Amino acid sequence: MLASLPLPAQTKKSPKDLPPAYRKWLEGDVVYIITPKEKDVFLQLENDKQRETFMEAFWKVRDPNPTTPENEFKTEHYRRINYANKNYGKDSPGPGWRSDMGRIYIQLGEPQSIDRQENLGNIHPVTIWFYNGMAEYGLPGSFSVVFYRPMGAGPYELYSPLSDGPMELLVNYRGDMTDYAQAYAELYKIDAQIAGLSMSLIEGETLQVLRPSIASEILLHQSIPKAAYDKVKDTYAEKLLAYKDIIEVEYTANYIDNDAVVGVLQDPSGLFFVHYLIEPKRLTFERIENRFMSNLEINGRLMDSGGATIYQFDRSVPIEMNEDQMASIRAKLFSFQDMFPVLAGRYKLSLLFKNVVSKEFSSVEADITVPETAALAMSPLIVSSRIERESKYKGQNKPFLTPAYQILPAPRHDFAAKDSLYLFFQVRGLTAELKETGSLAYDLSNETGKVRSFVKAAKDYGNSLNFLEEISLADLPPANYDIKVSLQDGSGAAVLSEQTFFYITHMPAVPRPWVLALTKPPDDDPEILNPLGVQALNKGDVVRARAYLEQAYKRNPSSPQLAMDYCQALVKLSDFAAVKRVAQPLAGAGRFEFYQMLGQASQALGELAEAVGYYKDYLNRMGTSIEVLNSIGDCYAQLGDRDNALVAWQKSLDLNPNQESVRARVNALKAKQ
Repeated sequence: MLASLPLPAQTKKSPKDLPPAYRKWLEGDVVYIITPKEKDVFLQLENDKQRETFMEAFWKVRDPNPTTPENEFKTEHYRRINYANKNYGKDSPGPGWRSDMGRIYIQLGEPQSIDRQENLGNIHPVTIWFYNGMAEYGLPGSFSVVFYRPMGAGPYELYSPLSDGPMELLVNYRGDMTDYAQAYAELYKIDAQIAGLSMSLIEGETLQVLRPSIASEILLHQSIPKAAYDKVKDTYAEKLLAYKDIIEVEYTANYIDNDAVVGVLQDPSGLFFVHYLIEPKRLTFERIENRFMSNLEINGRLMDSGGATIYQFDRSVPIEMNEDQMASIRAKLFSFQDMFPVLAGRYKLSLLFKNVVSKEFSSVEADITVPETAALAMSPLIVSSRIERESKYKGQNKPFLTPAYQILPAPRHDFAAKDSLYLFFQVRGLTAELKETGSLAYDLSNETGKVRSFVKAAKDYGNSLNFLEEISLADLPPANYDIKVSLQDGSGAAVLSEQTFFYITHMPAVPRPWVLALTKPPDDDPEILNPLGVQALNKGDVVRARAYLEQAYKRNPSSPQLAMDYCQALVKLSDFAAVKRVAQPLAGAGRFEFYQMLGQASQALGELAEAVGYYKDYLNRMGTSIEVLNSIGDCYAQLGDRDNALVAWQKSLDLNPNQESVRARVNALKAKQ
């Protein structure tokens, strides 16, 4: 199931806790245009570097033309602030941008017209700003904003028909303060336009009774403030917070929404795989002569309930197309599909999807559960727009591929009336009795209630753990639907059930994406075995980790990564002789990082002089390492060579003086001299 990635557990600051420059930016420069989500994220940032990155992204996401050096939005915004400071608030103690006129000017910009009525006798001075053509910001087609001076002097204040009322515009009104009709009538005698605006700011609004417009109140206190950021896609802000440690600055404002599917499926061998697809709202290509290039980077992170990383992977996927290929997919969405093996457990999955060419990124977060036992269980339902029964990849590991058919999931759950809906799920741990006497009940419903139900015997699906049902939608009207599948025992009682949704559109056809799916080797390949071993190692199951990592290593002993991961398990099991057998051939072949591993193994085996040799080889080839220098000092100390021990430890302290345990050893040795 897809879920929101939990934001890092950071303390939300108060604006007064921010450094002065950033408090001024938040409470002054952008106070009228920052979205609530952006403000919330900004207050959670931990340091000035993160705040600078956020501020850069804040302006970048508002830039109407990112291809030019100038950010026209930012330039216009600061022009409005300067104009407000120069022209408004002269009769108030604060700067012009804090005044009511300054705020409206910064939020809405220059009005189409300004009407000043300052000498109407019994009406307080009034200024009317008229706006139109701002419907794209969720505002009425035409409306006015009224300012008045309640005391006849001092700063202009924003007038609200509901909060103030027409009586507040009159200088010597002595009537009933709750009688809007009487006050309106007095205003009307003096100035019909002001009287009309005293009840409604929205041009053309018809009031059924002569009372102030509620819509005008909403306009002033909701619609206008929101208009300042209504079109800003602020999803980038929470993504920046979640991925701030791994996303480069140039990506920060370029977040792209996506649709996604994440499912955990068991293959015939019993292994579980996470299958996932990401459909970003766009995929940008760079044209180089007659070739079109894109380069994707996918970073995946699997975390346990405590937030510890159990498995992490990176994929680099270059895409190159010619003009004909580009023409065939130009109008289509793009679906990236991949899979990886996973051990039993409950996890949070985070997938970061980057386009290196365009500096755009997207992300998917999901909670996944891989069953610990073979107990009876039904997987979540996957809806698919079509399947391929004769896939050329049959028998391989490929995203959403079963032994019998290839599933093509519909991440938006959208279908046309003429489509068939393919519903896929797995039932694991199905007993012989349930296979023989059980059944699957399907119930489809919409807001009117249940619209279709049918039941099929479990044995009709064969002996596979995979269940696929084709459902024609031809007789169903466009609407939102729920679909529930229940596994029933021989008596018809529900044992398990899962539910999902889909909707049928009014469109005659639903466009489908072009697919890029990464295939995987068989289950006994190192590309499958090694990730399982790494996961077991990170979960603390060292024995199981060794089994997987040893199999992977033996299939390709020349691979440095497979050997290093295997050695990590051997070290945890204290099998240092095996570490040396694995590491020596690779170190001799020029993989100098293995010299440290050989030094650790030799030191643990008591072969101290040999360990020093390996450690020195590491330093000569790989450069200075505090850890290695300390290990050399330990070896010399155990060999009784105080002078060389002091040399090694002193070099370590020169690099990092804050090593109290090392300093204590140095002082202890010096005391014995």
